[in-house]
Formats: sequence, structure tokens, C-alpha cells
Amino acid sequence: MNVHTDPKAKTALKIVLCAPRGFCAGVVRAIEAVERAIDRYGPPVYVRHEIVHNRYVVESLKAKGAIFVEELDEIPDTVAPVIFSAHGVPKSVPAEAAARKFFAIDATCPLVTKVHREAEIHHRRGRVVLLIGHAGHPEVVGTMGQLPAGAVRLVQTVEDIATLGDIDENNLAFVTQTTLSLDDTAGIVDALRKRFPAIIGPHKQDICYATTNRQEAVKAIASNVDAVIVVGSPNSSNSQRLREVAERSGCPNARLVDGRKDLDWSLYDNVRSIAITAGASAPEVLVNDVIDAFGEKFDVTIETVSTGAENVFFPLPRELRDGA
Repeated sequence: MNVHTDPKAKTALKIVLCAPRGFCAGVVRAIEAVERAIDRYGPPVYVRHEIVHNRYVVESLKAKGAIFVEELDEIPDTVAPVIFSAHGVPKSVPAEAAARKFFAIDATCPLVTKVHREAEIHHRRGRVVLLIGHAGHPEVVGTMGQLPAGAVRLVQTVEDIATLGDIDENNLAFVTQTTLSLDDTAGIVDALRKRFPAIIGPHKQDICYATTNRQEAVKAIASNVDAVIVVGSPNSSNSQRLREVAERSGCPNARLVDGRKDLDWSLYDNVRSIAITAGASAPEVLVNDVIDAFGEKFDVTIETVSTGAENVFFPLPRELRDGA
């Protein structure tokens, strides 16, 4: 008996969905702030910097009437709402908005605001503040801008600690960017504590719950699959960290994609299992698009692996709440 294989038969592929993934409470709040402002006041609504770091989200809000600028001097005199992004802003930004009599709405994530308050308290108590983070990231710029120039010193790597020079070891504190790699940050904190035993840290770690949960889910799965796909934009810090975590956790074939158009199919010729996750600013619609793209080429089965549940909620900025 001759056995004929169907040349059109698709190769089997197992997709493991990481949970939690995608939008966090701070991102939901920020996006809803822009949408609520457009609904309530009509377009345009101005937004300083990308409200969250995701191209799809930004383009969707542009289509509804949001105008994104990098600095307030790009905004004409207006009575339209001016919204500050989830990443936070230096104190000079709300001061400039007030001077120009803008209707300003602050959509900074409450967990970023927590870091700002920590830094301010340390400064008032006479401490030098070390900020663990990435130079130039909007969140880092915003946190450093809460205090006078020179009051915050940026630490990006363990090696940076050796270049801090003379510093009052008895009046020293640290805070961190909320979207960092847990492992990278732990290494820097350990090195800081070894050099400065009296250094004061946060009561509760600054890396946010969503960053932590998404990284832990990837760690649990990465070594058991042939490839990992992180859905998120290249300028998203927490998405980039997820890709790095996947690589370190045993999956060298880890890629960050903005959506299905970024998939390099040559990477998946011999792959039989893939884990998919999404950064905290990436919408689920993009995850579904990536799954659909694989479904067109493979015989897909889907499994979800959850390492925890999230039920965090942040209310909208006061100006946008019902009854305001």
C-alpha cells in the first residue's frame, strides 16, 4: 500500500501564551485618560510624549484626535487639554504648562509618582539620591527632574558605582526606574549595598508589579520552548527587558516584534513550540494578530501558562472622573 503525505499539510506548532501579559493598570489609565478627554472636550487633545510606548496605541489615538508633541513649546496657545504621559515629567513641565495657562492633566502612572515622592523625601532629609535606570528614558528624565540639578546621580551599571567618587555614605539613598530587569537591578543593588552598607532603599521595590509579573512568567516558560516572541515596540523599556529575560532564561531565539509584519519567518522553520508574551504597553489585539499569522502557516494548538493573576486598578486623573 502506498502512503501519500499531503504536501499542503501544515507543520504542528504549539503556542504557549504567557500570563500575565500586555496592558498594566497604569497603561490602561493613561490610554483611557486620552480617550476620555477626547470624548469630553472634543479633539484636539495634546499629549506630551507618547502616552505609552506602543506605536499601535499612539496611531489609534492620533486617529481619534490626539496630537503628540515632544515638548510644550510645540503646542499653540489653546484651551484644549494637555496630557502628560504615563512615564512622568520633570517639575519644569507642569510649571511651564501653568505659566501658559494650559488645562493640564497628569497621566503619570501612580507607581512612577511613588518613585518621585521617594526621591523628594530623601532629598528633604539631606540624602544624595542614586537612581538606577537608563539614561534618556522619559521616566528617568522625569524622576531626575523632580529635584534640583545634581541632586540625583544616575547609575546604569555595576561599573558606574566605582565612578561615583566621594559621596557621603551616611546620607545616601537609591530609587529605581519601574521598568527594569529584576535580575540586572538586583545585581546593582547588591553592589551598592556592599560599597555603601548604610544606603537606604525603597520600603517596597520600585520595579512595578506588572514588570515583575511579566518577567516571572517568561522565566517560567522560556527554557521549555524553541522560541519566544515579545509583542511590543522597540522604544518600550519593559518589552526590551522581556526579550532579554527570555534569552537569559534559556531561549536564545527571542525576538521583539511590533506586530505580525515584523515576524522573520526564517527563524521559525524548525520551531515546534513558541511562547508569546506582550509588554505592558502592548494591546492584546496585536498578540492575536501574531497568533493568526502563525495559524496561517502552521497547525497551531494554544496553551496558556499563568504564573499569577492581576487585579490592580488605578482611577483616572481627577479632572476626568465622572462628576468632575
